[in-house]
Amino acid sequence: MAARVIHTAQALVDLVVDVPMLPRRGGNVMAQASERYAGGAVTILLAAARSGVQAVHAGGHGTGPNGELVRAVLYAEGIAVTAPQNWDLDTGVCVVLLEPTAERTFVTTQGAERVISVESLAASRPVDGDIVCVSGYSLVPPTVEPMLAWLEGLAAGVHIVLDPGAVFAELPGPLRDRMLAITDVWTSNAEEAEALTGQTSMGEAAKSVAGHLVPGAVAVVRDGAEGCAVWDGADVHVVAGFPQEPVDTNGAGDTHTGVLIAERAKGADWVTAARRANAAGAIKVTRRGPSTAPGAAEIDAFLAAQTHAAPTPATHTPVE
Repeated sequence: MAARVIHTAQALVDLVVDVPMLPRRGGNVMAQASERYAGGAVTILLAAARSGVQAVHAGGHGTGPNGELVRAVLYAEGIAVTAPQNWDLDTGVCVVLLEPTAERTFVTTQGAERVISVESLAASRPVDGDIVCVSGYSLVPPTVEPMLAWLEGLAAGVHIVLDPGAVFAELPGPLRDRMLAITDVWTSNAEEAEALTGQTSMGEAAKSVAGHLVPGAVAVVRDGAEGCAVWDGADVHVVAGFPQEPVDTNGAGDTHTGVLIAERAKGADWVTAARRANAAGAIKVTRRGPSTAPGAAEIDAFLAAQTHAAPTPATHTPVE
């Protein structure tokens, strides 16, 4: 059986509101448009499923219009939902203030997606070879203890991927160490890696992150249009990006992560997976909404059209 991508994080509804600028504190601004999307963990799962792998959502989901939207989007893409539905709460909302520059500001509520247990997570039934994705935003109460208890009991053949998010740097040191000790793959943006390592270079940061993980672990550090750096357990590879004029950057990092791990689940090497993830992120920023990840055929066509790309997709970068 092919490896599955199982995501444990929060599936939310993104309420994306177009604003000409952020209001001053206590002020007001008139929105130009608004739209509701299934977001959060959904974005990664959609990107993975559209790259041709079996995807599973193991997180909490609620009863009401938000939970219904999340499930409808997942089911439409053939993504399994394994945790029991919470009949007492609806799924939460992330309000996304989107400026003309494509910069985003977030306000997030909490609902049924924050109600999990070891038993609800275990309903996803991961087996050897499966990839389990974890968000740093799950490492805060009330989700942190059931999450870690379940992760620490997984079989050695299940691969744990950590997407730390900005919140990871704010966690207590012992809690961070506990998570890093079971992480097989770290994937983050450059700021999140710098917060852990103090390194500003993608390549330096990727190798330095790996020093906090178990031997043989992989670290991927992305930096928008610059691409990403991959520490594959032995060397650092800088994989070039594909600069685009952004329309909406919401979900670009999650799209990158979804395609990256999907390609690994299909057996690609890390550099190949990273190049396809860079392409997916580049396509995503030209589209509105977090749920607009490209499919495998779109990525193929995009890469085939990159006549301006470097002759080789990656370079080995010596790291002292």
